[in-house]
Amino acid sequence: MWCIAEYEAVTLFSLKLSAATASGGKTLLVPTPYALKMALLDAACRTAGIAQAEAWWPVIRDLRVALFPAERAVVTNLFQKVLKPRRAPAKAGDPEAGPFQKTIGYREYVQLVGPWQVALGMEAAYSCSWLEELLLNLNYLGKRGSLMQLKDAPRWEVALPTEFVELTATPETFALQGTLQVLDDCTPTLTFAKANIYSGEKVTLGKERITRNVVLPYRLVRSSKSFTLYERL
Repeated sequence: MWCIAEYEAVTLFSLKLSAATASGGKTLLVPTPYALKMALLDAACRTAGIAQAEAWWPVIRDLRVALFPAERAVVTNLFQKVLKPRRAPAKAGDPEAGPFQKTIGYREYVQLVGPWQVALGMEAAYSCSWLEELLLNLNYLGKRGSLMQLKDAPRWEVALPTEFVELTATPETFALQGTLQVLDDCTPTLTFAKANIYSGEKVTLGKERITRNVVLPYRLVRSSKSFTLYERL
């Protein structure tokens, strides 16, 4: 069974690659399965409490995730001033003395044009009506401030519609004109304690968190030094 929800971005979207550095913030074009599952866990903690969220976590962690992306994605490329912690004390009399120093960083933000849909797959839906409630309570995906608005109530489908691209499986076919993205996901070894950012336990990339190479149905239409335009195939 697949639970499908339709959203529309109301602000610019941004989500850095797992391997990105603080100074080089290239963004992905879509939310990753890992980001989506963490957002569902956050919604569960806020609406149902920690104990219930921990009980639901194995189901959330093992969800299959598919996506039907927005019609267009426009990536804005820019440099912006940022503050970062000093590694060494500032010199005496430095006008910029303090715990932070000014620098610049490369950033990308995506304007998603049109609604997009996410599908969450599981073996059975008879006891998972709570998943619909969690989808209703998602308000941002990716970097904080990447706000999303639910357009319609979630619905259930027996089979995944053909226009969707599954992000958590190796596809048998893919669009030759598509765009390759490296998306991260959870593994079955990711426990609730490690997913809980307040527990102090670390999530290791390559062990509890893995990457998948996914070809999205986006083709590059136009680009310049300040923007890149993608259209859905």
